[in-house]
Amino acid sequence: MLRDALLAHRDGARVFAGTHSTGAGILGFSDTFVGVLREAGFSDGDAARVLYTVANFTVGHTLEEQAAAAPENGGPAGVEKLRDAVTSGSDYPHLTRALPAFADMDFGRNFEFGLCLLIDGLKARR
Repeated sequence: MLRDALLAHRDGARVFAGTHSTGAGILGFSDTFVGVLREAGFSDGDAARVLYTVANFTVGHTLEEQAAAAPENGGPAGVEKLRDAVTSGSDYPHLTRALPAFADMDFGRNFEFGLCLLIDGLKARR
């Protein structure tokens, strides 16, 4: 939901990042999110920290997603620049092997993977 809202606007994540919005929309979303976590057994403090963690991950990921698509950053051609930098020598063997994942422009899939990691960690902590 937050990611979709940020993606709906050019540079939406950049505009949102660093703000401390107190509008009804963000407060309503935050209240519902914290309420769900409290009902799941998280303490008030942990529920607030989970909100920060998920929101920061979402904004940061979306910021990178929008930056990667920006023409001034090379758009999809920026991936080729990364590929060339990593494979130009043998200095980065681990990055070279993982390059298909680093060059993956399926941001939805990458976002889902990160969100699943967070959820799995939260399940283990609860």
